[in-house]
Amino acid sequence: MPTALITGVTGQDGAYLSRFLLERGYRVVGLVRRSASSDVMAERLRWLGIVDRVELVDANLLDLSSLIRVIQTAEPDEVYNLAAQSFVAASWQQPILTGTITGIGAVNVMEAIRLVRPQVRFYQASSSEMFGRVQEPVQSERTPFYPRSPYACAKLYAHSMTVNYRESFGMHASSGILFNHESPLRGIEFVTRKITDGVARIKLGLTRHLELGNLDASRDWGHAQDYVAAMWTMLQQDTPDDYVIATGRTMTVRDFCSLAFAHVKLEADEHVRLSNDLVRPAEVNLLLGDPTKARDVLGWTPRTSLESMVAEMVDADLARHRARMAA
Repeated sequence: MPTALITGVTGQDGAYLSRFLLERGYRVVGLVRRSASSDVMAERLRWLGIVDRVELVDANLLDLSSLIRVIQTAEPDEVYNLAAQSFVAASWQQPILTGTITGIGAVNVMEAIRLVRPQVRFYQASSSEMFGRVQEPVQSERTPFYPRSPYACAKLYAHSMTVNYRESFGMHASSGILFNHESPLRGIEFVTRKITDGVARIKLGLTRHLELGNLDASRDWGHAQDYVAAMWTMLQQDTPDDYVIATGRTMTVRDFCSLAFAHVKLEADEHVRLSNDLVRPAEVNLLLGDPTKARDVLGWTPRTSLESMVAEMVDADLARHRARMAA
């Protein structure tokens, strides 16, 4: 039975990856940092019905000694670093924290692996936000990076260090440059869940309006459960490398809204309100990934359409609010 260690195991990707690996016979160890909200931190694992099958262990990305201890005791074959301060908007308010956790934290994980168990296969969750002010209309592994937020800068540091550890120490370290990926498990602070939750609340009469920022920002949106399969596939390759994971299709926030409202037979224009307070200091206007390399080398293609993902997210938020109303 292979063992996988996942940082960020209680997040969207961590939960879906845990289920994916358990279905393939893995022992899954999840790293969690101790906090006052520990009673609710495993809610996504609970939603997927796997909370009792994941071994949760205490450690912190900022404490190298705790990472060394976990790798010594868990003896993982694969390590997936998904942990980060991943909310882009918050990174302007907390740039040092974002840089420390998202950037330095990744290096701490790799350093612990190098010192204790260098044969481990390592996955780093890189981000399409690193492309920022895009230098090419479609972004591939060869596109220059131009980060536009403290979050993107921190991710770029972690990405570059992954390449450095691979080339300097011969580690099997790969990065997935994942474009936006969503699901019913997406955090409510992200625009896609904010939209689907708002649509559900409006449909049920709990509110009348949904406040949003830049409706013209375009993103390449896929489903998280498809993207975690790509993470695993990268670590099954003989040679480590970096891959863009995307659908190759882009859509504006405005059009995402229209899809979500149409699913419940409402008109977005009647309910969406614009707020300048929700506009980023430096916006990334367009992200569109080229997944050719992932398709040709990994055999990976997305399975879930954007339309079905939006419907799934709206239905999940409707179910959440109906359950609360009935309680």
